[in-house]
Amino acid sequence: MVLATVCIRMSVHRGEFERIQDVIASVEPDEPLTAREILDLLEEHGEAFDSTHQIATILGRCAGSEVEVIHEHPYRYRIYPD
Repeated sequence: MVLATVCIRMSVHRGEFERIQDVIASVEPDEPLTAREILDLLEEHGEAFDSTHQIATILGRCAGSEVEVIHEHPYRYRIYPD
């Protein structure tokens, strides 16, 4: 039963990341973006997310393989194309 819950959460998370990745790929930014800038772009493209914290959490989980986190103030994120 616990395994099923974990799989559902992982697939929901993956869907959220893919939505972010798709919007960023369509915009093709020249430089890494802050969570605020990403949230604004998502809203402009009709994607609903709750907060910059949600964006940062999703991107932080993908750090290393699919996302580069640049530890400046504020943090910036470079999302690698699919």
